[in-house]
Amino acid sequence: MRSHLRHALAATSMIVGLGIATACSSGTDTEPTSSPTSTTSVRAETPTAAPGSVAVSPGGVTTAVGAPADSTEDEYYRACTTAREWMAQQGGDPHDQIEPYLGMLQSTDSAGPATYGTPWSQLNPPRQAAVIVAVRAAADALCG
Repeated sequence: MRSHLRHALAATSMIVGLGIATACSSGTDTEPTSSPTSTTSVRAETPTAAPGSVAVSPGGVTTAVGAPADSTEDEYYRACTTAREWMAQQGGDPHDQIEPYLGMLQSTDSAGPATYGTPWSQLNPPRQAAVIVAVRAAADALCG
């Protein structure tokens, strides 16, 4: 696995792991006396999908695919920088551009560097997952 993709997947795994650890019960029925405050910059709304399933936003955009991401380092870099450039053209917080960008990719049969030269509808789940990883990395300025 290439270093850029490895870092993005490690960050995603950490986010999922934090969510799982947070969701685990201590076995007691008591409520905490104070609510925890977030001290990290990780966005709580990062969607995840169980293996073999997809997460779809209320707007109908696939935002997570439950499959291991599959792309080469070069494909990842091109997809990430293409998304980053598009987000910069839109202005504002790049994280607010993730869903619109994914929606654009998913609503057309166009093929380009963002989808590894294949229309979204023809990508298998691991390739769709890799596109989503690259788009999220673009929003975090992690294209490398």
